[in-house]
This record gives sequence, C-alpha cells and structure tokens, in this order.
Amino acid sequence: MGKSLKCPKCHSENPENSRFCNDCGSSLDVKAAPDPKGQPSLTKTLETPIPPLKKGTLFANRYKIGGEIGRGGMGVVFKAEDTKLKRTVALKLLPFEQSQSPEAKKRFMREAQAAAALDHTHICTVYEVEEHDGQMYIAMAYIDGMSLKARIVQKPLKIKEALDIALQVAEGLGEAHRKGVIHRDIKPANIMLATRGGVKIMDFGLARMAGAIDLTRTDAVMGTVAYMSPEQVLGQKVDHRTDIWSFGCMVYEMLAGQGPFQGGHEQAVFQAIVHGEPEPIAALMSDIPAGLAGVLEQCLQKNALNRYLDFQALLQDLKAVDLRDVASAPAPSSHKPSTSIAVLPFTNMSPDKEQDYFAEGIAEELLNALARIHDLRVMARTSAFALKGMNLDIREIGRRLDVKAVLEGSVRKAGNRLRVTAQLINVEDGFHLWSDRYDRDMADIFAIQDEITAAIVDSLKVTLKVGEKTALRKRSTDDPEAYNLYLKGLYFLARPSPDSYEKAVGFFRAAIDKDPHFAQAYAGMGQVFAFLGAFNFAPPAEMLPKAKAAIEKALSLDENLSEAHSAAGMVAHWLEWDWEAAARSYDRALALNPGDAMAHANRGWFLVTMNRYDEAVREIKKALELDPLMPLYYAWSVGIHMSVARTDEALQELARAMEIDPNFVLTHYFAGYSYMRKGLWDEAIDGLERMKRLTVIPGWAEGVLAGIYYLKGDHKKAEQVLEEMIEQKKTIKETSSFYIGMAAGFLDRLDLAFEFLDKAYEERDIMLALIHTHAAIWPSSMSADPRYKAFLAKMKLDF
Repeated sequence: MGKSLKCPKCHSENPENSRFCNDCGSSLDVKAAPDPKGQPSLTKTLETPIPPLKKGTLFANRYKIGGEIGRGGMGVVFKAEDTKLKRTVALKLLPFEQSQSPEAKKRFMREAQAAAALDHTHICTVYEVEEHDGQMYIAMAYIDGMSLKARIVQKPLKIKEALDIALQVAEGLGEAHRKGVIHRDIKPANIMLATRGGVKIMDFGLARMAGAIDLTRTDAVMGTVAYMSPEQVLGQKVDHRTDIWSFGCMVYEMLAGQGPFQGGHEQAVFQAIVHGEPEPIAALMSDIPAGLAGVLEQCLQKNALNRYLDFQALLQDLKAVDLRDVASAPAPSSHKPSTSIAVLPFTNMSPDKEQDYFAEGIAEELLNALARIHDLRVMARTSAFALKGMNLDIREIGRRLDVKAVLEGSVRKAGNRLRVTAQLINVEDGFHLWSDRYDRDMADIFAIQDEITAAIVDSLKVTLKVGEKTALRKRSTDDPEAYNLYLKGLYFLARPSPDSYEKAVGFFRAAIDKDPHFAQAYAGMGQVFAFLGAFNFAPPAEMLPKAKAAIEKALSLDENLSEAHSAAGMVAHWLEWDWEAAARSYDRALALNPGDAMAHANRGWFLVTMNRYDEAVREIKKALELDPLMPLYYAWSVGIHMSVARTDEALQELARAMEIDPNFVLTHYFAGYSYMRKGLWDEAIDGLERMKRLTVIPGWAEGVLAGIYYLKGDHKKAEQVLEEMIEQKKTIKETSSFYIGMAAGFLDRLDLAFEFLDKAYEERDIMLALIHTHAAIWPSSMSADPRYKAFLAKMKLDF
C-alpha cells in the first residue's frame, strides 16, 4: 500500500500526491501552526500561502500584476492593471482552502456579489468575483492613499478629523445595511483614506446578507478579535448591530490610539470583550465632546439591544456633536454601579407558617429583577437571606453586606387575598426612602412586583439603559397558581440536600403542569438535576439527560433566560466535559446577568479546568463580592486557591470560611486537601474525618485520606481505606469511582486505578473535570503511564 497524507484539519487520509484534502478541501501543503497555549485561534489564519506573482505576470489572462500591497488572514492583495478596461485595480486572491471548499466558494460568490451591488461614495467598488486555475479572486477599485490603521500608528487623530472620518464610515455602513449587507469585519485596516475622494470602506470578504444562511462552518469565529462584538466572539447569531459595536471600537481607537479592549493574547481580549468594561474615553482625553463620548458608550453596549437601532440613529447623534461641549472626566469608580441594595426576605405575616416560601419567593423575584439592572449592585440571595431572624439594626445590615439601601417587607396571604408591604431604607441614616402597602388579589402579584421595582429604581435614582425597563417587567408565566408552585420550588432549591431537591423537582413539575410554557420552571428543574449530579447526591450519568432536557426546553421558550444558561454551563462543564459549550453558556449567563454569583463561581472552576488560574481566582473573588455570606463560595475559594497551587492563600481563605460556617461540609474537604499539599498530615486527616461525619457525599474524603496515609508512610491503612471504598461501591453506587482510582494510584495498583478511572468516565464523575489538578499530587508512576496521557486526550484536557 502506498504512502498517504494526513489532513491537518480533519485528519483523514489522502493519496500521496494530493494537494487538497478529499474530505474537507484543506491544503495538504502546510500545516497550521498551533496556538502556543493549545487554544483554538479566534481569528482566521492564512494557512495556505498564495503563490508568488512576479511583477508583470498576467493573471487570469487579464490582470497585469504590479506588486503585492497587502496580506491578511483572508488572502493577499496585489495592485494590478485591468488590461481589458485599462484601469488600475486591487486584485485579492483568496486562499486555496476557501477556493476548494464548495460551501466557502458559494459563500464568497454570493457575498461578493452583494457587495458589488453597493454603489456609494464611501464604499470601495467591487468589479468582479471569479475563479482562475482553482484560485478564487476579487477585483475591486484601487484606492490611492493610506489605511486608517497606518494613520493611527503615526499618532492619534485630532477630534475633528476623527469625527469627519466617523461620519463618512457611518454613511457608508448605513447604505450597506439598507441594502441588507452586514460587513462583520469593520476595523482601521479595512478603512482607506484616499488621497482624493475621502474615506472608502474596504474588504467585504466577511460580509453577509442580513437574513441569509451563513455558509461558513458553524463553529468558526470570523473576524478580527479586537473589534468583534460579544455575540460575535461567542459564536452567536449576529445582525447589523455587530457593525455598530466594531464601529465604536474603531472610533475609540482613532481618538485614544488604542482599542477599548486590551489583552496579551487573543483569549485575554476575548474575556475583556465579554466581561470587561473599557476605560471611559473621557478618562483618556480631557477635551472629548460629551456627545461623542455618549455615542461611543452606546455603540459599546454588550447587549446588542442597548446599542443604536441603526446607523441612521447613530448618524443623527454624530452630526449633533458639539465640539465645544466637553465631557467631564469620570470619577475613578465610574465604571462601577452607582448604588447598591440588599433585598431581605419578606416576613410571613400569614397564620399559615408554611407560607414562608411565598414571602421568601416574592423577595427573591424582586432581587432577580433588580439584578438585571447594570447600574445597580444587588446583594445575592444567600447573603441577604442569611440575616433572616437576626433582628439587626439597618446600619449593621448595611455594614455587613456593604450596601447603601435595604428593602424589607411583609406578606399576609389569606385565600386569594394578599397584603404586601415594602419599605426602602437608606442605610446611612435609617430613613425611609419609600414605602407602600398593597391590598390586592393573588392574581395581582405580578403587578405588585412591577410597582415595587419601579418605585425602587425611581427612589434610588437609577438610570435604566435601553431594554432594561422591559426586562424588569419580563415574566415567564401569567398563571398565579403556577407561579405559586414555582416559588415553592425555589424555596427548596435554595436548601441543598437530596430531600429538598426532591421536593423542588416536584413543585417545578407541578408548575409546568399548570403552565407548560413556564420557562423559569423548566430552568429550575434543570438546575436541580444539575446540582444533584454535581454534588453527587444522585448518579451524574442519570442526571445528565434529565438536566439537559429541562434546560433545552427552558431555552427554547426563552433564549435570554440567564439562569438557564448558567445551568447549561454547569451541565456542559461538570457532566458533559464539553469545554466550548461550557464557556459559551457561562459567558452568555453573565452577559445577561452580571450579578449572578453562582455563574461567576462555577466559571471560576471552569477556568481551573482550562488552566487559566489568575482568571479563576478573580472569578471566585467576584462571587464572594456579590455574595459575601455564602459558605459554598468560601469553601470553593479554598478549593480554587489550592487547585492552582496557591496553598498558603488557600489556608488564609480557610480561616475566613470557618468564620462563616464551621460545619460546612466542603470547607473541611478542601481544608484536608490543602493541608495535604502542605505536608501537614494530622491536620489534613482531621479535616477529612470531619467531612466524613458531616457528608452525604460518599468517597471524596476517603479517596484523599488513602493518599494521605500512603504519603505519611502508613501503607497498610491506605490499603484498608481503598478496600473499604471498593466494598462500599457495591452497595452505594454514588461512591466516587474517581477517588477509588486515585487511592489505587497512590498504592501503585495502576491497573485497578485506570479501571476505576474508566468507570468514572462512564458514570460522568464530575471530578474528572479536575483530573489534571489532582494529578499534581499523584505518584509519578501514574502520571507517567501512557494510559494517563490517553485519558487526558479523551477528556480533551491534553493541553
């Protein structure tokens, strides 16, 4: 059998003399260079070199090459003479990979044809799109001048010059959008400053017709990272507002000399775009007009709904910019919310004490609604509700939770009649900012909540962004009975235990029976199943399909439901090990609700899995900032610091965790692990034995204890623990196979270790998401075993 060539893209075998892959059309000449961190590149690279064309060469029997004038990810541009029409053109040759792919060829032809139909002063004219000897090319007008990128490199533009360029680009893009063409790659390199004729928008190579099916690969992220919108880098559907975001990035760079989102590498820029906030332009320029600063702020809204509706509206604001009206420099903390609030659990005044769930539920729904406001920091549920029944002074509550205002209230429910009271109190002086009482029917509960949130926003003088007013009034059901059942489900969801979770599922199901289109109830059920699997309260492999089905149903009913995206992130990360899906879900959840402490905390663990340690630590700190009395996050902070080899910091976090809740199970688990990594055997054993007495999670403490006994030199005790775990597994199937494998590895019983690791894989044991952090303390014989490397590859953690 003759030799064959393996495709660097799809890994299929091809005949030895092949130039292109028979399956995917990729070039077989040059392999793509891997990203140094093992991450997929976010930008399209020129994987196949364009053949050199010497000056004077006649290309396609028509174009006389004058020389190369540009090179980028989507091809090479030559200056050429059209010998038929006797005019100078810019000739762009596309990579062979795109030229050989039927789908890419269709796309380029269709979109280039769309761009060719554009006839505007500020858009470069496309003359033709053709193919010659298997090489696709685009012929367009040649612009004599320099790119905006080159102009910015010289020095930042003066405000009047930048405004003039921005107006011309906005006019050109406005015309493209009116014709249904979205550019998708607006950046300074694609804007030419012509010697004569003003500004020209170039390179519609990534353009797409609005509403058309995108023929590029569905998992491809197209464009230039620093100018991509959040929805673009997340691989979501984009519309014309992605160009508005990119336009804002470009104008910002014209003025500041740097883009609004910085980073040392593409992944860092990716994170900055999705989660970071740019430095306000007024902080960088003392003479920026207020109107222009306002335009940039609205262009760079992460939620596309909050950006300009179209370029017509944007142009009106640009034309109205008064160069004499200089914006005030923002205070250093201007990027933070202007005020903060804690919503305390409402007091149940009903004769029936079982109505506690209803009082808590109303407060939680108010809290969740307010959390959607970006200019308001809302204390998370756990911390706010932890003070229930303490009878603390309002000033003390404000000090403990670090908030400026507190909302408290009461609920009396008798039959279908409600009495709800609420009062908003200023922490600093204890005075009421607002209060009211509502005597209504149960059917009016939604209207009551809307009125309370509106009163809070008004009293705190919070400015709502476009779309936030609608978000405050958004609800998943109009059925009061279904809503009542949903509140009961939330009540038990907030009390982690197998029994509570079983009750939560029952109430969510009952709510769905009343209203089959109740998206939040489906999301709640998905969260329960995800937590049951993640905390090992039930077999993860059994919980995975249940959680996925509920979450997918929730998102089919409401794709902007943040709690559903957060739960989807948990499932993809801990149970499916689909790292790309987990990243998208966590990012989407936090884009919709930046105050979601659980999403931040879970994303912290995800970043540990991805070996992005500094970011992981920042995420758990953000979760604690939002929810400073949550025992779980303190325990996770110990665990994350320990997992990223910051053991001393982990023990510092342990002291804080013990102050919050000395009996929290996971705190003792991570304490034992942290002491183990410090070589403090007795302290480690003490912490893990405490966990065993408190826990309903079988196997976790035992697996680490076996390792400690082995490292301490007590091999007989380690062997005893391992045998006990194997016996326990026969009757308690939730016993962690991962930790049995870990214990066997310490004892150098490698066949047994990998047998149980394979079993853990079948069972979807969540600890496999952190296998490489555990491996840091394993015997070298296990880590060096080829089966370990193969296992990492199977988990897609071999980076």
